[in-house]
Amino acid sequence: MSAAVEIDAAGFDALVAHTELPVVADFWAPWCGPCRAMAPMFEQAARKLATEARFVKVNTDAEQALGARYAIRAIPTLILFRAGAEVKRDSGAMDAGSLANWVSS
Repeated sequence: MSAAVEIDAAGFDALVAHTELPVVADFWAPWCGPCRAMAPMFEQAARKLATEARFVKVNTDAEQALGARYAIRAIPTLILFRAGAEVKRDSGAMDAGSLANWVSS
């Protein structure tokens, strides 16, 4: 079972608004080489931090309105949400350790 969940706009909105844990969203697309390269690292970080944050993947091809709402201009873009609000973002692939540190800092 995956620790990182592929999510649509309705599920995303509900999760971000109602979860007590921070939400880490990976905005990606299937054709994006760096996105595919980072996917196993994102999954590894999701497993490591499973009790500290929720990890979701948003396919910007399938969820274009969600990508537009958050002004996604480059992928992969990671956004950390706390209490329903964006608290930070970073664009570009990260390894699992860097991603875990980014989420925890």
